[in-house]
Amino acid sequence: MYDYLVIGGGIVGLSTALSIRQRYPNATLAIVEKEKEWASHQTGRNSGVIHSGIYYKPGSLKATLAKRGSESIVRFCQENNIAHDVCGKVIVAVDETEKGNLNHLYERGLENGLDVQKLTKEELKEVEPHVNGIGGIRVPSTGIVNYKKVTEKLAEILSNQEVDLFQGTRVTNIEESLDEAVVDTSKGTYKAKYIINCAGLQSDRIARLADIYTDLKIVPFRGEYFELKKEKSHLVKNLIYPVPNPDFPFLGVHLTRMMDGSIHAGPNAVLSLKREGYHKLSFNPKDALDVLAFEGFWKMAGSNMKEGLKEMGRSFHRKSFVKSLQRLVPEIQEEDVVPTHSGVRAQALLKNGQLVDDFFIIPGKRSIHVCNAPSPAATASLEIGKIIAGKVPSPTRKMIRLS
Repeated sequence: MYDYLVIGGGIVGLSTALSIRQRYPNATLAIVEKEKEWASHQTGRNSGVIHSGIYYKPGSLKATLAKRGSESIVRFCQENNIAHDVCGKVIVAVDETEKGNLNHLYERGLENGLDVQKLTKEELKEVEPHVNGIGGIRVPSTGIVNYKKVTEKLAEILSNQEVDLFQGTRVTNIEESLDEAVVDTSKGTYKAKYIINCAGLQSDRIARLADIYTDLKIVPFRGEYFELKKEKSHLVKNLIYPVPNPDFPFLGVHLTRMMDGSIHAGPNAVLSLKREGYHKLSFNPKDALDVLAFEGFWKMAGSNMKEGLKEMGRSFHRKSFVKSLQRLVPEIQEEDVVPTHSGVRAQALLKNGQLVDDFFIIPGKRSIHVCNAPSPAATASLEIGKIIAGKVPSPTRKMIRLS
């Protein structure tokens, strides 16, 4: 029997295991991951941005942990010789209608304790010479990193600390009692005093296996990216973001320099009919029914219909996607971009149609379930791990039945 069993081999799962190992160095610990590689889904398919926390409501877990996480992930990279770059980013207002939201974002950045700087049109051009904007905000603490490499380093560290790592191991059932949790998998049964669910896109289903029922469901949104052709990469120096639409829950199409020097544009945000569906026509009957039979989805879709249709258009019509980019960098032409990777964001949605806006953690009898950890979870992963490690009981602590 293990003291702790972590389900999920993304950056949040491995960061959580590291924090538990540091807190309880003598505990026995294992990680099970259904894929054959670490970081196969959200962690390995994002834009690689080290977020500052500027967008998030002051006092929220997202705001607090993004700011702390942006510092701790950089320290981790420095200590482990992982390539990264704290290059900063600009958020650009392209016309007067966006000035109010830009100013609000600037004030929010100050409330969140960030070193943010207002930029005039001329100052904006000095930072990003090809950008189109009447003003902007510079966020110096934003950076870039390859999160898959960070996760692989975490796995190496954990392996060296005698943590058992099981890949290609799918969880099929969970039985919790007062004294233990029994986890059935595709490769056998494991017992643990406590389990931690960090299964990302499958987190709500893992929670249900442990008889945790809420009105929350994971709804998958695919984000598709284009890449600028190499001869056009000079048009973007670092990271260029639009002022986000306050009526839409995603940040909008932006331009990001990756660690290999390539420039990626995106993502859009379109409903995926497969939880791990990375192509436009990806479809899984169970996953599709899960979403389309959920009343919360239709309530959310109704209130976001206009923007949702625009996102669908950008998915199937490259010209529409490029028009979004041209608002930021007018020199980009349709022939300058080629399709590249896509990712799927696990977004928790409630029955009333409201998106769960913050990280969401649910306790069980012998378990804890991380059921909403979208962006900036990769940035905040080491800090999320510390929070979870602080919530799990000591391996020597006895559970007491309350009556």
